[in-house]
Amino acid sequence: MAFIPDSRTYAPSAAADTAVLDAGLRAYMLRVYNWMSSGLLLTGIVAYAIANTSLIELFYRQVATPRGIAVQPTILGYAAIFAPLVFTLVLSFGVNRLSRSATQALFWAFAATMGASIANIFLIYSGASIARVFFVTAATFGAMSLYGYTTKSDLSKMGSFLIMGLIGVIVASLVNMFIGSTALQFAISVIGVLIFVGLTAYDTQRIKGDYQQYAYAEGTDGAAKRSVFDALSLYLNFINLFMLLLQLFGNRNSNN
Repeated sequence: MAFIPDSRTYAPSAAADTAVLDAGLRAYMLRVYNWMSSGLLLTGIVAYAIANTSLIELFYRQVATPRGIAVQPTILGYAAIFAPLVFTLVLSFGVNRLSRSATQALFWAFAATMGASIANIFLIYSGASIARVFFVTAATFGAMSLYGYTTKSDLSKMGSFLIMGLIGVIVASLVNMFIGSTALQFAISVIGVLIFVGLTAYDTQRIKGDYQQYAYAEGTDGAAKRSVFDALSLYLNFINLFMLLLQLFGNRNSNN
């Protein structure tokens, strides 16, 4: 017997499906934010623990220069700096092949390694300014993520522009490692802040859209792995925004 839709029952059914989808989206976004927050907490704990123990000598050394005391990474420090990039690439290209537990373990390893890579901020900047910039970053990130979640505007149009800008910032940063221009570093920091503010809103909307598209097409493990990958995107936006704002507004220790 052919199925004939009944308008008297279709509307409530559609409304029920929408309610279920919305509830699932809220639960999914909460899971993503929990992963991101947990990763940031682990990063902060590792960075603080390394900076306030003798372990810091394994990663960074203080060297006298004509401008004062400079903080330079050791070989292990350089390994810690570039290791998060390796974890990011593995998670990005291998998320479909990795198991749920492996994906989660890599995220924790990434967050811990990131903590080791940024432990030097406690040697360069005062603790009060680090805390102040962190709260400014959290407020900025929260506002832009909320905007990305609630806005009706299509932010995908600016995605390509932001990615191109990010590539430009990375190239400029690599160049400035050799020329050491203060003016260029200031420009990189300002432009970088604007880019990661935009990426926070863009990625939040993208995550929301992806969930609505794939909610019924993937199983529990697939959704769990994707939530970790989505948390990684927001984590990177937060940590880069924090580091750039710290460069702009952080108070350096007197000997730096």
